[in-house]
Amino acid sequence: MSALSSDAVQALLIVDIQTAFVTGDEAAPASEQLLGNLGDLLDRARQAGALVVHLQNDGPPGAVDEPGTPGWELYFQVADSSREVVIRKLKDDGFDGTALDEILRRHGVGRVCVVGVMSEMCVLATARAALERKFGVAMPHDGHATFNIGAAPGATEGVPAAMASRVAEWALGDEVEIIAHTTDVDFDPII
Repeated sequence: MSALSSDAVQALLIVDIQTAFVTGDEAAPASEQLLGNLGDLLDRARQAGALVVHLQNDGPPGAVDEPGTPGWELYFQVADSSREVVIRKLKDDGFDGTALDEILRRHGVGRVCVVGVMSEMCVLATARAALERKFGVAMPHDGHATFNIGAAPGATEGVPAAMASRVAEWALGDEVEIIAHTTDVDFDPII
């Protein structure tokens, strides 16, 4: 894994920070700390003039993130700005079937910061897709989270959420830049 680079990012991709996943009794572990970290990161991205993309998952009927339900709502208020957009998605990969690639390229983005939930699902898939499209990807370790993973059939132990998040980072290989803290992410304005 790479050490902290001096290269700034031009876009913040906030993956699935929807109320069902980060609030209440069913929230991912450590959601309170995650929301504090992401709130600060979002403020700094806005102040720097970076592009902010809120990816919002559209779950199936009856799911906690079913469109139009309280759990589907984005946790962070979206700014009324040409530098901030919401992209609804149906799959883990935020690029699959969406205009995300086009939006990033239109704004001259070369590097993105990927944060959100669930580390091993939508965050991982979106970061991997960004790498495949030749975007630089920074991923702060304290900027994503997931749930504890139950034991597999016949296994005696599950996987704690923090470990699952770390494995998701590792699975991206050496092309991704893992940064220790969201406070270490620097932003450049978009075109």
